Amino acid sequence: MQSLFDELEIHIEVGKEDANSINKKEMENLVNEINSSLSSLELETILNEEYDDADAYLSVHAGAGGVDASSWAEMLLRMYLRWAQYKGFTATLIEVSAGEEAGIKSATLQIKGFYAYGYAKSENGVHRLVRLSPFDSAHRRHTSFAMVEVLPEIKDDIKVEIDPKDLKIDTYRASGAGGQHVNKTDSAVRITHVPTGIVVQCQNERSQHQNKFNAMKILKSKIHKLELENQKEKITKLKGVQKKIEWGSQIRSYVLHPYTLVKDHRTNYDEGNIQAVLDGKIDGFIKAYLEKQINRD
Repeated sequence: MQSLFDELEIHIEVGKEDANSINKKEMENLVNEINSSLSSLELETILNEEYDDADAYLSVHAGAGGVDASSWAEMLLRMYLRWAQYKGFTATLIEVSAGEEAGIKSATLQIKGFYAYGYAKSENGVHRLVRLSPFDSAHRRHTSFAMVEVLPEIKDDIKVEIDPKDLKIDTYRASGAGGQHVNKTDSAVRITHVPTGIVVQCQNERSQHQNKFNAMKILKSKIHKLELENQKEKITKLKGVQKKIEWGSQIRSYVLHPYTLVKDHRTNYDEGNIQAVLDGKIDGFIKAYLEKQINRD
């Protein structure tokens, strides 16, 4: 930042001596770079809560809306993959369950990068899509819902007690979103934590042992989240507390018809270029959410 300001100061001093020598385009680019760097720095100063600097697990689940919801969940998955790419993060698809006709029922990403969880946590909640359905022969307007869940990846030095007796472990043959087999052995792993009803699964590795290891890491993060919420005594009831993935519970709406607008209902921040948003340009929503959390606190 200091280097950028020093360069700008040189331009100003030169301009004072000879106004005709000012390169307006170069100065404009420099000011834009300063504004962009300041914005990033501002976000990083906001990200000071525990686990903000951790890697993240981001899961997408199709909700109410049938095949349109499965398609919407797949669109969100693509949006977050593109966002991670823009941020310079590494996103790995841990698990994906194909929809019955199209799209996906659910998917989980592991996102690794500088403050990955701190940025991604703002996406936690129900996302609503309004569009002319490509799956409706009458081409009518449909509303679809998908749930996004974001968890920090818990470091190995944090102890989370999980009794092996409380685990139900199933193996199955891994398959991609299109139904194609990733391999021909039962390497995919699904773990159910019986007391809480939490289910995690992993299928991206060829080794059953590695898939089990990764699934246990996700389970550890989920259980640790419950403990942080100080609800150990209600741990078996938490499933019923979650909002349904339907009307009235959305945090953000993406409208493609009869107009185009993406609006976050928590911050009232909106953008009209919905294609850019679906292509991963969601930092404006993230910043608005983080700033509101600071102001609220």
